[in-house]
Amino acid sequence: MNDRAERVAEPYRSVRAATEALAAPLSPEDCALQSMPDASPVKWHLAHTSWFFETFVLERAEPGFRPHHPAFRFLFNSYYQSVGPQYSRPDRGLLSRPALAEVLDYRAAVDERVAVLLARGVADETLAVVELGLHHEQQHQELILTDVKHLFGANPLRPAYRALPAPPRTEVAPLRFVAFDEGLCELGHAGPGFAFDNEGPRHPAFVPPFALASRAATNGEYLAFVLDGGYERPELWLSDGFAWKEAEGVRAPLYWEERDGEWTTLTLGGPRPLRPEEPVVHVSFYEAAAYAAWADARLPTEAEWEVAAASAPVEGNFVESGRLHPAPAPAEPGLGQLFGDVWEWTRSDYAPYPGYAPGAGALGEYNGKFMCNQRVLRGGSCVSPRSHLRATYRNFFPPTARWQFSGVRLARDA
Repeated sequence: MNDRAERVAEPYRSVRAATEALAAPLSPEDCALQSMPDASPVKWHLAHTSWFFETFVLERAEPGFRPHHPAFRFLFNSYYQSVGPQYSRPDRGLLSRPALAEVLDYRAAVDERVAVLLARGVADETLAVVELGLHHEQQHQELILTDVKHLFGANPLRPAYRALPAPPRTEVAPLRFVAFDEGLCELGHAGPGFAFDNEGPRHPAFVPPFALASRAATNGEYLAFVLDGGYERPELWLSDGFAWKEAEGVRAPLYWEERDGEWTTLTLGGPRPLRPEEPVVHVSFYEAAAYAAWADARLPTEAEWEVAAASAPVEGNFVESGRLHPAPAPAEPGLGQLFGDVWEWTRSDYAPYPGYAPGAGALGEYNGKFMCNQRVLRGGSCVSPRSHLRATYRNFFPPTARWQFSGVRLARDA
């Protein structure tokens, strides 16, 4: 095994074990269910992330490759048209077979074969695909938690994923706006270290002067918007957003419930009273933009966010903390909560950077094909792995998406 293969082998074991640890608190029934077309059963996530390594690593590099099970190529292909047809995404919850135990056996078999392959030695091109697969799996780790939360939110028993530590009690840090001068900036990833293809190429961009809020918006601040009739005031909303919330009957963030004037929210530890000092979470882009308009502000562009975060350390409340819920912002100078807690909606369309071209072959379908009808989010969340994040990371979802841990950071023109 060469030095680079050794450096990949340990993260491979660690990431794969972390995925299975996330599934450990769940029953086989929990792992089989699908609460909506945009979510997937945990069992499917466990299988698909193994499918990725079998299809893009073993099939290409293993001598005498034979599939673990021929049907898995179809069942657990997500959206790679170049690989072949896929089982219907909205119907993944109908896959009672293979059983969870069979999927876990599939994971173990793929892991054993990848370990043998790495020990034998492979080309740098294959190691790069393994590294991509690990970051891909970390994305699915976050999806496991968001999808389970949505599943439990649809259950009238409001079950808990697991017991969570008691949330810290703290006063909310005062909201300030931090000003940034105009300038010609370099945006996007460059240099050593992993990045997805949509983070490049690095390119110059002129950013006008702006001011960014010192922390994410809180439940208490957002509740004031709700109580002020924010959901009923069309002047605050984009036209598509107002039509969406009317059609869906949206009147508050996802998982908020009000009884006799008392508000609760659902966490991965079960329901609990809404805490005003915690960041508001599970809001769509449309809700975030309407709240920003109500607050006499706007959402930042992704260029503004990246300029502000470029020199900030990747520190915050991530999945490793075990909280699995946003925490109040600490009182500190400058900008806080840039990483972790909640993904922050930007006003930017998810579009290619100047000079971007997707890669050749099936892996070229990973990011570029989604550059339409999506908005960019930045910063990571309380269920993101810390090692997965960086200032140039571009997450993206449709503007109606709410089941992710998405929140709001305000911006203003300087």
